[in-house]
Amino acid sequence: MTALLDGTARTDAADLTLRRGAARVLLDNWVGTGTVPSRTLYPHQWSWDSAFIAIGLRHLSARRAQRELESLFAAQWGDGRVPHIVFNSSVPNDAYFPSPDFWRSSTAGAAAGAPAAHETSGIVQPPVHALAAWLTHEADPGESRRRGFLPRLYPRLVAWHDYLLTARDLGRGGLAAVVHPWEPGMDNSPCWDAPLARVTPAAPDSFRRADLDHGHPADRPTDLDYGRYVRLAVAYRDSGYDDRAARPHFALEDPCVNALLIASETALAKIATQVGEDAASHTKRAARLTEALVTRLWDDEAGMFLARDLTTDTLVREHSVAGLAPLLAPGLPADIVERLTATLTGPRFRADSTDLVPSYDLTGPAFDPTRYWRGPAWFNTAWLLERGLRTHDRRAHADRIRRAILETAGATQFAEYVDPTTGEGRGARAFSWTAALTLDLLTTQEARR
Repeated sequence: MTALLDGTARTDAADLTLRRGAARVLLDNWVGTGTVPSRTLYPHQWSWDSAFIAIGLRHLSARRAQRELESLFAAQWGDGRVPHIVFNSSVPNDAYFPSPDFWRSSTAGAAAGAPAAHETSGIVQPPVHALAAWLTHEADPGESRRRGFLPRLYPRLVAWHDYLLTARDLGRGGLAAVVHPWEPGMDNSPCWDAPLARVTPAAPDSFRRADLDHGHPADRPTDLDYGRYVRLAVAYRDSGYDDRAARPHFALEDPCVNALLIASETALAKIATQVGEDAASHTKRAARLTEALVTRLWDDEAGMFLARDLTTDTLVREHSVAGLAPLLAPGLPADIVERLTATLTGPRFRADSTDLVPSYDLTGPAFDPTRYWRGPAWFNTAWLLERGLRTHDRRAHADRIRRAILETAGATQFAEYVDPTTGEGRGARAFSWTAALTLDLLTTQEARR
């Protein structure tokens, strides 16, 4: 039995019910070579979703988790980027926007090495993949070795990280930059408001939003913001997906993206050891990234990390959950770990008293408990914080977040995200990464007993 938030106990039967529900979501959303985030709003394969899904799927089938990552990396571009969407050719174009005929990856991205055999988007998402690959290997090392999983994936992971730290080092400070609000994964965060205000939106009649067919407008980005997203994507596409051309329009260094790069470089060092490659190079790169992260994005007054707008070369004074994600970095200085923990549990995020940690400052002017990434709590960021806290031996706080994830996932039918003030489920239900990370926490919880 395990303790609940109110001090009572979870029963083994409750855990079993939750486990079966999570497994059913992952089985239902599997489409043969990968997993869709949901059967309604997201009918294709998403990059960081697949990484999180593999982390949970490994507890059901290590081989299927390996295939999840392999199918994603089969669509990797020649320049090393891993696209944020790999499109399913059997899904009609009007089922999701922007669709393959918008991105035109195989033609517009040809100079950057876009694959001819797969239609993808041209932008990327956070690099969770090496961490997911290592955890997947650990779930069944024998099956991993039999299939040559790590030797096949390792060079692709290295190329992915090399891309981020060369072509995407747009600030020349040693960190990876994002060139579109969709890239950090926190699409509609108030952190992007000021940079986006410089972008002229695309005309409303130039695109049709498929997301509103499945989500309430009050939960989704506004038409104005969506018009700006489209304008940025068109400009990037028309440049041939040239990162140098993207920089003047929208370029930021995001703390969560770079924290995940540190965690994945650390995982790559372990993978390198397994495949007979140089582990020290990855350990050194993780250390350099950590130093750059602290130098460029730490804000002592805020007590957390902030995004850096490369157009103005200033920190964005908005406090989002992304600024707490660097807890994932194992080499983070102890005093910064202490400050981050205080911020996480303080009035802005109230990690010890809310059901799940909000995506944006509860006291901030732009806080909205239901609108996409402007306040709602997400299960993947909660999982990252749980892991980060445990990395730095903050066990009591980590246990609190783990229990909140398990309770909320079950109560909301594995919702996409929740209102952090009420715990009400929002967005899609039977959401894959919610189910996957629930399954992961249930299994690792048992291993610690």
